[in-house]
Amino acid sequence: MRWCLLAVGVLFSLDAAAQGYPAKPVRLIVTFAAGGGADYVGRTVGGKLADFLGQPVVVENKAGANGALGAELVAKSPPDGYTLLIGAAGTLAVSPHLNPKLPFDTFKDFAPVSLLATSPFVVTVHPEVPAKSVRELIELAKARPGKLNFGSSGVGGSPQLAGELFKSMAGVNMVHVAYKGLAPAITDLLGGQIQVIFADVGLVAPHLKAGKLRGLAVTGAQRSALAPALPTVAEAGLPGYAAGTWYGLLAPAGTPAPIVTRLAEDTRKALADPAVRGALEKQGVDPAGSTPGEFASFLRDEHAKWGKVIRDANIKLE
Repeated sequence: MRWCLLAVGVLFSLDAAAQGYPAKPVRLIVTFAAGGGADYVGRTVGGKLADFLGQPVVVENKAGANGALGAELVAKSPPDGYTLLIGAAGTLAVSPHLNPKLPFDTFKDFAPVSLLATSPFVVTVHPEVPAKSVRELIELAKARPGKLNFGSSGVGGSPQLAGELFKSMAGVNMVHVAYKGLAPAITDLLGGQIQVIFADVGLVAPHLKAGKLRGLAVTGAQRSALAPALPTVAEAGLPGYAAGTWYGLLAPAGTPAPIVTRLAEDTRKALADPAVRGALEKQGVDPAGSTPGEFASFLRDEHAKWGKVIRDANIKLE
């Protein structure tokens, strides 16, 4: 009887908190350092979200362990809607397949709120590579198995996974070369040491405009506002292909449904704002916006998709 009364008391307490939400500033935990994609999305969306919530949204950077430190902080925070997570693909959908000792569970410890944005890559080649389309790159790779090298930001990173998915779906053999970040990989691509890279639109756009590199297609499900002339990989010869990174808003598991719903609705309003959309698109990031249920389904699909890629390619952290 005592436990029943306690449970009822907790429910009434949560319901009361939900009705008065938000009554104080909201913390938005970004799991990577300031200046990166997750930080930019968090600050851009968070600034407008504050207008709709009527309370400040304070961005805090908790970098480390590929996002695990910040994710753990949010997972262990009170489920009251005042500590939220900017989660990224690598942290929530990729790392669980590479690190069995993560201090959080993607599905048990978080309540998905909304998909914020997606960030596609550009399939980019050195100008001396005799391929001017995705179809021609596939034909070239099939004619020269193991002769084309593609660079990435490191083992298990989204750029490598985009390449591995491409290899699998196209039935080609390209050799992966891991770097410590995309910047040195792009430097080697410019120098001709590697032939292919799957890199963020914003990082390669200046080199494409200067004619120093050639973009073949974008890896997202839709064309990029920053490179609208480039087709998607699916349009260009590999139907069903989609890759890249993404950013989403999550709350601790157990957060009252009315709070999650309120956050999702206000987040979608923020993402619909022309200034917010324009700011994101200028960075090569495509605004999204979804219901909690849609984001939860997306998260499950991404987790399963990249788990299969990792297993098939036998990717292991060094």
